[in-house]
Amino acid sequence: MRHTRFAAAGAIALVGGLVLSGCAASGDDSNDQITLTFWGTYGNGGNSAQTDVLENELIPAFEKENPGIQVEYVDMPYDGLKQKLTTSAAGGELPDLIRSDIGWVAQFAELGVFKQLDGTMSGFEELADAVYPGTLETTSWNGHYYGIPLNTNTRVLVTNSAALEAAGLSAPPATFDEMKQLAAGLSGTDTYAFADSGLSAWNVMPWIWSAGGDIADADLSTSTGYLNSPESVAGIQLLVDLYKEGQVPNLITGNSGATGTSDGLPSGQYASILDGPWMQDIWAGQYPDFEPVYSAVPAGSGGSISVVGGESLVVTESTAHAEAAYKFLEFSQSETYQLGMAKAGQMSVKPEFAQKQADLVPYFATFADQLETARARLPIPQAGEVDTILNDELVPAFEGDVTVEDALTAAAAKIDELLAADN
Repeated sequence: MRHTRFAAAGAIALVGGLVLSGCAASGDDSNDQITLTFWGTYGNGGNSAQTDVLENELIPAFEKENPGIQVEYVDMPYDGLKQKLTTSAAGGELPDLIRSDIGWVAQFAELGVFKQLDGTMSGFEELADAVYPGTLETTSWNGHYYGIPLNTNTRVLVTNSAALEAAGLSAPPATFDEMKQLAAGLSGTDTYAFADSGLSAWNVMPWIWSAGGDIADADLSTSTGYLNSPESVAGIQLLVDLYKEGQVPNLITGNSGATGTSDGLPSGQYASILDGPWMQDIWAGQYPDFEPVYSAVPAGSGGSISVVGGESLVVTESTAHAEAAYKFLEFSQSETYQLGMAKAGQMSVKPEFAQKQADLVPYFATFADQLETARARLPIPQAGEVDTILNDELVPAFEGDVTVEDALTAAAAKIDELLAADN
């Protein structure tokens, strides 16, 4: 299998009493009409285009292919879905299917809420082999897989062409050294070379990975020796040096009064940012004359590596219709579903659809290329704590109170504690 390794299937322990012991068996009665309940957030932020495609095109297509199975979709606000999932799990009132944020998969898999798919779902390995490797990582926990990537995104470098011209560059910076050249070219101007809105894993891991560093070993047993390696230090040091030169605004250290990246880039206050494909529609509405330039994350000694975002499709342990739910998972990976959602703004998780997707949505092409090497953040239940640790330890390094190496060493020690608790 390409880039994947599946452990032998094992029993899943239902932890903490979140799933009732009286749940129905996973078999389906083929003589009865089955209704699958599907919770998701496609309409988050008033995005009716995605819910329209799902409810009016994709679900009807699935039901036509699978007589006897109906799908009832329940849309929820993004911020409310996790809370609803938590309370409903405690009460044993879960749906069959959930469009889960990738950051929730390990947490709810550990609690026994999401069903293990490898070794359980027939054909899962073939489906998993067909997606971007980084997206598959986001569905893993403790050596198994608890979902299938549904839609994805990543961050690429987005630049303001006028700022590039002012810096004397004809193309966006493709390497760490060229980022330094961009900053040098903007010295003495009112434009920052780069801006970002924090120091979480989402923000800093592209720089660490591209520098050749990492946050932990492959077994997720230790962070020390990886997060504070010379390579990881070099990735953060690039940003710290630019910050000290006045080429990165204090938005990165949490200054709430600084101009946000969505306004700072099109206005020319920032020359470059890292961001995702959703920004295109935002700028089209707010800055209709702005034409963003998309390019790969600047490469260091580790190459050009970004971070994976998106959602996964999971089956809950409490479903009474596992086989029917598996059929919908399989359908979610079809060209019909993946390209149907691409038209509505969701990137496909399958490289084989990259060209057709780019034909539909041209600006997705750079993001699809970046996804070939993009990686997942730590797939552990305490991923939110990792973000807090990174931010808390790195801010003093930007402010000059500690060295980057000392900051990453302190962060690694705290992450070691999380990894020990998870193993």
